[in-house]
Amino acid sequence: MSAELNEYVSARKLGLKEYSNYISQGRSGYLPFLDGILKNIDIVSEVDLGIIDIPLRKVKGTYTYLRSISFARNYMPLMEIDSEFAAKWQNVYNAQVQEGLREPIKVYEYLNWFYVVEGNKRVSVLKYLDVFSYHGKVTRLIPKYDENNKDIRIYYEFMDFNKKTGINEIWLSNEKGYQELWEIIKDYNPRNRFVDMSDRFKYFASSVYNNFRKAFYQLGGDKLPITTGDAFLDFLKIHGISEEYNEEEFKDRIWRLLSELRYYSGPEAIDIQQSPALKVEKGFISRLANLGHSGKLKVGFAHVTDSKTSSWTYSHELGRMHLEQVLKDSVETVSRFNLPESNDAAPILQSMVDEGCRIIFTTSPTLINPTLKVAMDNPECNLLNCSCFHSFKHVNTYFGRIHEPRFLSGIVAGAMSNAGKLGYIAPYPTTDIISGLNAFTLGARMVNPRCEVYVRWTVTGKERLDADEVTAELVSKGVDIISHHNTLVNRMFSKEYGVYTLKKTDDGDYAPDKYLAVPVWNWGIFYEKYVRSIQAGGTRLGADSSGRVRNYWWGLDSGLLDFFYAKRHVPPETRKLVEFIKTSIISQTYKVFSGPIYDINGNLVVDSGDELQREQILSMDWLVEGIIGEIPDMDQYTPSNLSTGKIV
Repeated sequence: MSAELNEYVSARKLGLKEYSNYISQGRSGYLPFLDGILKNIDIVSEVDLGIIDIPLRKVKGTYTYLRSISFARNYMPLMEIDSEFAAKWQNVYNAQVQEGLREPIKVYEYLNWFYVVEGNKRVSVLKYLDVFSYHGKVTRLIPKYDENNKDIRIYYEFMDFNKKTGINEIWLSNEKGYQELWEIIKDYNPRNRFVDMSDRFKYFASSVYNNFRKAFYQLGGDKLPITTGDAFLDFLKIHGISEEYNEEEFKDRIWRLLSELRYYSGPEAIDIQQSPALKVEKGFISRLANLGHSGKLKVGFAHVTDSKTSSWTYSHELGRMHLEQVLKDSVETVSRFNLPESNDAAPILQSMVDEGCRIIFTTSPTLINPTLKVAMDNPECNLLNCSCFHSFKHVNTYFGRIHEPRFLSGIVAGAMSNAGKLGYIAPYPTTDIISGLNAFTLGARMVNPRCEVYVRWTVTGKERLDADEVTAELVSKGVDIISHHNTLVNRMFSKEYGVYTLKKTDDGDYAPDKYLAVPVWNWGIFYEKYVRSIQAGGTRLGADSSGRVRNYWWGLDSGLLDFFYAKRHVPPETRKLVEFIKTSIISQTYKVFSGPIYDINGNLVVDSGDELQREQILSMDWLVEGIIGEIPDMDQYTPSNLSTGKIV
């Protein structure tokens, strides 16, 4: 038996095995054929792309049915060894191994898959020899745009990306992903000085993406329910583009990304601690052996603003100072301010690790990506991010059930309003802010069922509205009490915070008159209890012993949040109700989001006797009945744009 016949027999065995596998599943074992796929598809145009390099893994099938039955799904041959087909296949094999095939194949491209018109045996031989790519004359078939078809929406985004870059290897499952990828690579400049700038994207695909893909597959990434392109985009968002990784470091980073992608398998992988409770995890303390030169545990705090201009940062700094005061013999703290809200913050966080910080709190959701990057690069350290939307294997998150005190604020506002019209000023529509707005409205309508709440957003896209301008607009609607999203920390920061009545100033503007109520953050409570549990061995870095990642979502019962109101302005009957509801929330005998609850359109969203769970509260994209206003596009306010980690 000749060598080429041996190869054909070997290739045919692979084909028969693939064919049998598909048949056993009740599926066709032959190659897909484009003629059948397009039977009910409206093709609006054909575009000649010329001769381009085609990744052979993207060659999916043939053009006609008669050609398809010669091959199994993996493009391996099925015809008998004494057939004319087998002889021709062997000739193509000889040509490839002896001289290399030169003639381009002819294909149609549809939805970024390629279907062969001429050259099926060449593709079969090349796939058998595990050749990565081959050149072909390509005609693109463009389907009619269909807003209701996600695949077609993605394909139109892909075509735009492909037109800019010439890259056809990368397929993403999210239509917005191609614009995100373009923003990352548009200024790509290869370090290899022999690469012409006109070929830079081709070089990017071959030297950056394909190296990632190779390692990703070697580490088992192909078994995940996402595309390689999705994982690659996540990798770039976390680590950026680099051509300088050594192979060990490169694979190590991909392995940690894979561990994040594998971990994110659903709510059962997440332990949400809703009240302070220390859980004993033996053998943990040894991981904090390197505490710093002073022998103290070094704890870092990273902020995107500074404590002189931001009440949010100031509240966390008060928490840091509380921690350092109560644990001064065993803990030292450091702070970094004005971090960029991008991956450019990662070097600053890394410097804190290098300076000996073993615990780092990043106090803004916009720092989640750089926090994750540094946490993945430094698994011996514990990094936590102050947010409530995400959960990662390498990063714990912490936040508070702010909707609880906002519900109480609503009770006070609703009871004190003469007009029955309240204003609510909030920055942007993240889900925690929406849940707070809904809770405030439910509280107001508990005591005043006909009360209306007018919501205004101060940050919409790139536009930032002045608080005085928004207040004047609300007053024109008849509003007599406003709830501002600022919370009380230090009155020097802003005159607008909490719930207040209005008065007209000498210059005709409106300003706060009587302050009625305000939610308060006590971050020191969380920081102290968390670090004490670390010192006691009660909280491990990252996941607990069962492999579940622990995140924190504490409420009024923990002391992390509190609620103050002006007793001299609030009538005794209202004070009694507020105290009763507050006590009931703390004892968990009353739930803010218990039914019946109707949305802004009058639809029943929570049945009587039911209550919303954490995931439902933090995924709110709807407004309760009684709110006058709407939710702007929320996508631009998502702190992390990774394909993984979202728990709501």
